[in-house]
Amino acid sequence: MILAVDVGNTNICLGVFDGDELVTESRIDTNNTRMADQYAIMIREILALYDIQPEQIDGAVISSVVPTVTTQLKAAIKKLYGVTPLMVEPGLKTGLNIKIDDPSTLGADLACGAVAAKELYPLPCVVIDVGTATKVYALDKNGAMLGGIIAPGVKISLEALADKTAALPLINLGKVDNVIGTNTVDCMRSGILYGTAGMLDNFIERFQEQIGKGSVVATGGYSRVIQPYCRNEFEVNPNLLLEGLRIIYNKNVKKK
Repeated sequence: MILAVDVGNTNICLGVFDGDELVTESRIDTNNTRMADQYAIMIREILALYDIQPEQIDGAVISSVVPTVTTQLKAAIKKLYGVTPLMVEPGLKTGLNIKIDDPSTLGADLACGAVAAKELYPLPCVVIDVGTATKVYALDKNGAMLGGIIAPGVKISLEALADKTAALPLINLGKVDNVIGTNTVDCMRSGILYGTAGMLDNFIERFQEQIGKGSVVATGGYSRVIQPYCRNEFEVNPNLLLEGLRIIYNKNVKKK
């Protein structure tokens, strides 16, 4: 079994693969002050809930956009399982033809999402990641990673409204029945939900004007929340980045 770890700005996603099958998936909060021993305890206890013991893990792979957490997680996994995690970073085999200006600057999360989309979905493909930041990126008909966009995410937008205005509260994101809100909270929710959905619809259509019609897949913590408000249909795959980690691991580590 291999442990796949995707470190985002808000959450750390843990996945355990037995061959190509994802047998366990869980999340913990990203905390810059947590030490290696604390992460080790958390990971051990979470996997124990699913009857996965340390001796069953014979490999690990990490993608991260939070360097301070990466260091602690690497040490935690080494201590728990006696393996040095494979890091998604420049120089690793991904099978991607990366056509951005400087391929070495491609984020590990984007690399994992692109690798998974290339293998699992018809090309060309538009990939959406609705997380702390909202990202949309494109794979052409040959699977080349062309680039994309980065915009403020749902949570960032909600926090900015509350922080930068005197009268607007910090709210939880709930459902709205109509685009025209009739109270402050519903107006804010409508603005975020329909605003994000409209932005995604616009990028899907504009991207497909450039790369052609193909598949569209979304991931990230807010993808299922936003999907019903979009006019374009797309599949939601919450484990897309974990699947990318599995594929990258298998490309770089010889199977025993």
